Amino acid sequence: MGQEEEIVPVASNDLTAPDILSTDFALDPYSVYETLRSGYPLMWHEAMGSYIISRYADVERAMKDPAFSNRNYDWQLEPVHGRTILQMDGREHATKRALISPALRGRDLAEKFTPIIERNSRELIDGFASEGRTDLVASFANRLPISVIVDMLGLPRDDHERFHQWYSSIVAFISNLTQDPAVAEAGLRTKEELTAYLMPIIEARRAAPRDDLLSTLCTAEIDGVRMTNEEIKSFVSLLLAAAGETTDKAITCLVRNLLDNPDQLAAVRADRTLIDRALAETLRYSPVVQMVMRQPDADVELSGGVIPAGSTVTCLIGAANRDPDRFAEPDVFDLFRTDLDLKRAFTAGANHTAFALGRHFCVGAQLARAEVAVGIGLLLDAVPDLRLAPGFTPVDAGVFTRAPERLLVEFTPA
Repeated sequence: MGQEEEIVPVASNDLTAPDILSTDFALDPYSVYETLRSGYPLMWHEAMGSYIISRYADVERAMKDPAFSNRNYDWQLEPVHGRTILQMDGREHATKRALISPALRGRDLAEKFTPIIERNSRELIDGFASEGRTDLVASFANRLPISVIVDMLGLPRDDHERFHQWYSSIVAFISNLTQDPAVAEAGLRTKEELTAYLMPIIEARRAAPRDDLLSTLCTAEIDGVRMTNEEIKSFVSLLLAAAGETTDKAITCLVRNLLDNPDQLAAVRADRTLIDRALAETLRYSPVVQMVMRQPDADVELSGGVIPAGSTVTCLIGAANRDPDRFAEPDVFDLFRTDLDLKRAFTAGANHTAFALGRHFCVGAQLARAEVAVGIGLLLDAVPDLRLAPGFTPVDAGVFTRAPERLLVEFTPA
């Protein structure tokens, strides 16, 4: 910054600064985000050991600028997953991503995996459609993604419940901002159990490949490079957590947003192609993942000051996606808004930040899109008069990830 006066980031011990680990934040993060964006765009949080950024332009830069890496995942994710593609950079990242991504989009997704999404959606819906009332989180949203992933991998359907338990343990480990030792221990135990379960199956699929995702991961090759058994195991673990929890909560948030806006729900009922718009706007308005971390390799100047090289930076996705400098009326859910780029909403060029941006854009974005489109479409077919149960108000919960824990709905029994 030359001879200019140095700008010092606000510290979290400033009693006027909001605290993202406080009860007030957990109850209503969006009011806190507004305060952070306007008055504390760069803040050091002592308890988290991290700088906090909240403005769209800063979060976008942290996701796209090569000066920022994912090295924070070495301590944040590797203990429970093993080393994953999220931690890789350069040629290694590009090669491993190229081995994985074709199986989660395009022809494979349309021809091999969409029927799996349809089958699991119908089975879950059939389980409650005749009852006239259900908690849509417990009976549908929380179950669909993991069941789909297990079936895509070609693993026994009898193991759906086992994988659901592993998924819950992994997600709790990653979201353990208070460092509860029991949660940490359960996550590490899950890593051992999942490794013991998967490694013999991976060896078997290498020897005798089948028509499933696990076999594709075992046999995919680019310029003589294949994924190792450990890399495949780590990716499956990552897929359970990243694809499972985000899709689970995205379904919940999307349905809640539509139920809160009956005119937009009516539009989606009349035209199912609008589900994509509703999902994109849900990702902006109520992103499931509220924050991600990055680490700059060099000193970087952002709004409010300079972040030193090697620091941990917490990027507040929920704040960035409601920045009034980027979106008009950001606190309004509007699937017809014109400042959200639908054509690129599920690509690395998206102008919301819910899937990250740039080279580390979510590799499973198209899978999540397909699960939501198919699942919500079949749900509205089966229970077209879906509505919130009388007297029930959905309440969001969570800090790292956020969505209603329950979604009580009623409908005419099928």
